[in-house]
Amino acid sequence: MRSKGFDGMVCSIAGVMGAIGDRWGLLILRDLVIGLHRYDDFRQSSGVTNATLSDRLKHLEATGLVERRRYQTNPERFEYWLTPKGRQIAPMMALMSQLGDRMAMAGTNGPSLKIVNRKTGADVQLAFIDKSTGQPVTGPDIAIVEGPGADELTRWRLAKAKQNREAEQNAAEDAVASGVAK
Repeated sequence: MRSKGFDGMVCSIAGVMGAIGDRWGLLILRDLVIGLHRYDDFRQSSGVTNATLSDRLKHLEATGLVERRRYQTNPERFEYWLTPKGRQIAPMMALMSQLGDRMAMAGTNGPSLKIVNRKTGADVQLAFIDKSTGQPVTGPDIAIVEGPGADELTRWRLAKAKQNREAEQNAAEDAVASGVAK
């Protein structure tokens, strides 16, 4: 059974999750990013049931991430392709793959997929880049701040997170001052 949707939620992450649908939608998008296009290939790749696959493909098409193209008329058969909107999912897939590898989530001796430069074959790593300097930015230097589309709930989240960070900082300073190191 599907859970409640994210309609009305002012959150880009919720919007993308709603467009993808669920874990099966995510795996179908993975296969599309890799280069699979046909229904039977999706079935073999993921083991998803026919009913679920059909439903998820319709959902991905309805949200504008996937388009259906006929490749055969008798019997009528279709391939599925990422739309320009859907192609924007590719970096997220690469990030999830690299994160899963770092966390050894697949339980294998190495990555099952590698992201490489098509021209050179060299490994590619996703990174945050400072738009003004062009330099990479690492975790400690990244902050999440209010954007122009923020609503009251977004502002509350950010304020609450700031309070939590300040409380953590104060606790750490108190521990240092009292000679108790964490």
